[in-house]
Amino acid sequence: MQEVLLLKCGELVLKGLNRYKFEEKLLRIVHDRMKKIGRFDIWSMQSTIYVEPQGEQDLDAALDAATKIFGINSVSRAAVCEKDIEVIKKTAEEYLGEKLKGVTTYKVDAKRSDKRFPLTSPRIGVEVGGYLSDVFPHLQAKMDEPEMTVMVEIRDKAAYVSGEKLRGVGGMPVGSNGRAMLLLSGGIDSPVAGYMMAKRGLDLAAVHFYSYPYTSKEARDKVIELADIVSNYSGKMTVLLVPFTEIQLEISKKCKEDYFTIIMRRMMMRIAQKGAEMQHCGALITGESLGQVASQTMEALGCTQAVCYMPVFRPAIGMDKEEIIDIARKIGTFETSSLPYEDCCTVFTPRHPQTKPRLQKVEEQESRIDVDGLVERAVAGIEKITVG
Repeated sequence: MQEVLLLKCGELVLKGLNRYKFEEKLLRIVHDRMKKIGRFDIWSMQSTIYVEPQGEQDLDAALDAATKIFGINSVSRAAVCEKDIEVIKKTAEEYLGEKLKGVTTYKVDAKRSDKRFPLTSPRIGVEVGGYLSDVFPHLQAKMDEPEMTVMVEIRDKAAYVSGEKLRGVGGMPVGSNGRAMLLLSGGIDSPVAGYMMAKRGLDLAAVHFYSYPYTSKEARDKVIELADIVSNYSGKMTVLLVPFTEIQLEISKKCKEDYFTIIMRRMMMRIAQKGAEMQHCGALITGESLGQVASQTMEALGCTQAVCYMPVFRPAIGMDKEEIIDIARKIGTFETSSLPYEDCCTVFTPRHPQTKPRLQKVEEQESRIDVDGLVERAVAGIEKITVG
């Protein structure tokens, strides 16, 4: 029996005259993701993307990949059949029979986009439902919250019969709203921030700061693994690895201890913007959440923001830790983020950091170090890797 995946588009269907641009980008993304799995014929029609295997392909892997593509609201694995009501009935019995044997309540939901088909949508539902009730007498029709919904779609090319519909991640196709640089630490928050902004259509690059020998190779590998997990949703990602030891040592030698963190963050933002320019990004993304730590108070964020000439997106700014952790668990980054390897943000930590720094005082302390030279040397030492 021939099977296909039906990928239903999300909010991009509301895009008016520009809709075709979003659909073309989404179709290219689907092609790229499926190419890694096998050979598929892929096309789009009536706000649905069809993924048809060519020969024996891993449809389970394709289904899983499709649920991670931003711009897709739902994914169904469906049987293809002739647009004839008797054939449709038989297909529903054969294709979904084993699943129907395991439930007691069901309903049939029919949609007819091909208006040339002689039966209306309600009539298709009655015909198929009546047939299935005769074949599986234990079944009871239930319109509200049945254990299983049998979906019948009459479309231009063929009829499609499906059961379980998997929820997609929704959002906008990656790259449809530009490209941004994610400041990626080894913590819980920044991978979530990257995921959230990729969902809004941003293509991602990432920058990570390491302080060898104060941070380990395991800490670096942990961050690369986090980037790889996020790339399951965002697509291929370039990660810039920035040596940060010299900068932290200079700050610790020449600046007051309680200003270490805020000056360090300002240096990171300067370097991240240089990296963003190298990667053709128009904005930065951070995982900051208001009040979560000393560097994330309103005053501290203002001092950090002062060195930025690019927009800074902070999608987690109004979220509490439990909300962020829930998303981390959902996307699969939580366990890796929880590995006990320190990153550069957790070394050289002051005992009593400034929580309400004044910009003038911060700039006075910062003037004690060679900002431009330190930034230039850090940028020169960048190492690039690609994940995804």
